[in-house]
Amino acid sequence: MALDYAWTGAGEIARAVKQREVTPQDVAEASIARIESYGQGLNVFTEFKPDQVRAQAEAVAKRLDSGEPVGPLAGVPFAIKDLTAVEGELQTSGLIAFKDNIATSNAAVFERLVAAGGIFVGKTTVPEAGYAGVGESHLFGATHNPWKQGYSAGGSSTGSAVAVASGLVPIAEGSDGAGSVRIPASLCGIVGFKPSLGRIPCTVLPARFETWAFHGPLARSVADAALMFQVMTGPSDQDPISLPSDGADYPAALAGGIEGLRVAYSPDLGTGYPVDPEVARTCRDVAAKLEDLGATVVEATPPWAPPETAMWHAIWIPGFSCERDLIDWDAWEGQIDPELVSMVKEADTVSLADYGRANLTRSQMYDTYTAFMQDFDVIVSPSLTHAAHRHGQFAPDHLLGNSVQSQLLGWLLTYPFNMLTVPAITVPAGFTADGRPIGLQIAGTHLADAEVLRVAHSLEGAHSPWSDGVRPDLSPFAS
Repeated sequence: MALDYAWTGAGEIARAVKQREVTPQDVAEASIARIESYGQGLNVFTEFKPDQVRAQAEAVAKRLDSGEPVGPLAGVPFAIKDLTAVEGELQTSGLIAFKDNIATSNAAVFERLVAAGGIFVGKTTVPEAGYAGVGESHLFGATHNPWKQGYSAGGSSTGSAVAVASGLVPIAEGSDGAGSVRIPASLCGIVGFKPSLGRIPCTVLPARFETWAFHGPLARSVADAALMFQVMTGPSDQDPISLPSDGADYPAALAGGIEGLRVAYSPDLGTGYPVDPEVARTCRDVAAKLEDLGATVVEATPPWAPPETAMWHAIWIPGFSCERDLIDWDAWEGQIDPELVSMVKEADTVSLADYGRANLTRSQMYDTYTAFMQDFDVIVSPSLTHAAHRHGQFAPDHLLGNSVQSQLLGWLLTYPFNMLTVPAITVPAGFTADGRPIGLQIAGTHLADAEVLRVAHSLEGAHSPWSDGVRPDLSPFAS
């Protein structure tokens, strides 16, 4: 059987491997060849060891030959974000100060992907400390958007998103604190899913009791995202707030359609941020296709106050305060983004009263959202206010010169769902006139992960840029 490995999904690869139509070695060699052709030009991987990949493929093949169960990801190549621990591999946080740091343990999500038969191909690039929605760092340099050279791929799961969008791997792991799975997924034209709190055990932060950070899958289809999510979900001792399995079969739950569902379409999620007209028009048009599938779509927004300040004071500054003593930030001047340094130091000036007020606002947002969603099953919006901006910029043009807070958050429509505990996914909506991807976001209520995935899958069936055979031109990145 001839497979176009670069653009074949994880589910189809696993099926073909288990049916002996292809070998794990075939799949591994195809991934290795593609990474060697384009990985360096795109600047995707921080760690890539071809011999290690081949050894894993051989191990999967031996399991097949011996009749052992090989799992739902049999022979499927996958990538892991730099921030996520893989024993014996680099874990730098994108910081020059940690350029030689080696992880001494495995994150639960990594162990589960390997146990499911997946083949780990390498670690992927991130911005420094994963703090921003850009794909650049002093340590790694700029990771390119595969659709438009010289433009941002987003962050902080930068390399993971680019690896999937470029056909280097079919799936990759990311983590999401303000949209860090969904931002690069949106800018790179793929699927990125942030699940409900506790569904996937989270180890991306040194602090273990945070309620705003999540691991999540990156894929080129909702079906592959659901398959990867199925493998990663369930309780773990590594995460004290991880949830017991609900017994759901997430890939199977994609079937059934969405007839009768109530959908809210919100142009800006009450942030007040200006949305680029091309992005707004594309997302509104694609959301309207849900009506063709039998849903009712109404324009509506949760009646909360603009959430940016609460996000900054309740989550972002307190969340990064745990890194205040990680290094001597002043000693690394010129080798770390000044925006990150100023943000970490802001922990010295944000008061407990500021935090308390913001946390109360966050709680009120949850109550407002819960009441609002009594009338709706899902809420749909643009994922971001703008498509990709150029490398070297911290934010879209209209935010340059603003405060770090404004530049970091003022173009994201992803972070409100980190302030809550609910599932949210971004799916490809289309492209700007000059070829930059646009993402549409779908969110639901707490623990309604299966429903969000089903809506996304249904919409994908009616509208997917990938289904038309559209692929990024990688010739500018060839080695």
